[in-house]
Amino acid sequence: MSTSKQSSSRTRVVIIDDHPAIRVALSNVIEAALDLHLVGQASSADAGFRLIEKEKPDVAIVDVSLEDAHGLDLVQNVTALYEDVKVLVFSMYNESVYAERALQAGAKGYLMKGESPERVVEGIRAIMNGEVFLSRKMVSQIIMGSTGAKDKASGPGFPINDLTDREITVFQMLGEGYSIEEITDRLSLNRKTVETYRRRAKEKLGLDSVAELLQYAIQWTHAQPAPGQEKAAASQNGS
Repeated sequence: MSTSKQSSSRTRVVIIDDHPAIRVALSNVIEAALDLHLVGQASSADAGFRLIEKEKPDVAIVDVSLEDAHGLDLVQNVTALYEDVKVLVFSMYNESVYAERALQAGAKGYLMKGESPERVVEGIRAIMNGEVFLSRKMVSQIIMGSTGAKDKASGPGFPINDLTDREITVFQMLGEGYSIEEITDRLSLNRKTVETYRRRAKEKLGLDSVAELLQYAIQWTHAQPAPGQEKAAASQNGS
């Protein structure tokens, strides 16, 4: 009976991430925390949504890039339907581009994967206390409204932050090597709509051709994991 009471008083957490090594690392630190309880894991947006629907957790840790959808779409859907579920985004993508977008989608915090799993535990506790959890750098950037700093940190010198969420999602996926057909499948959009987002991204970034857009998308996307990349890679490889 005392065990049941103790379990019910702990913060119930789910992990939605398509990287097994990340799920293992997060699982370990969550289960080691006496005030937290891991109630499930999922590797896709669809499975993650069904897991949240079933378990009604207190906190969901969500990656931006999932195998069947964009994480921010999942964040928006979850927070719209389950207002008691607090979402903490944990992603490799640059916080200067995605943190504010995540908050606008309904998340309560954003951390990059260069941070240690222990920081995720800090984030869970903070958002359960009603706080918004971001890195100090990101908090300063939001407070100061340093749009110039955002653009400088976003990539190779073009205004990434002018793109809408859908445009940047398509831009990112192109940079990751997905074809138009694969993007339509993962985002549940038709080809014409995806091509429209691609065209708008090209125009906003001042590029002359789709080939030029693809070149810059690859350059930007591959630059994203830079903060803490070596540490994360070493951790996942067990070195």
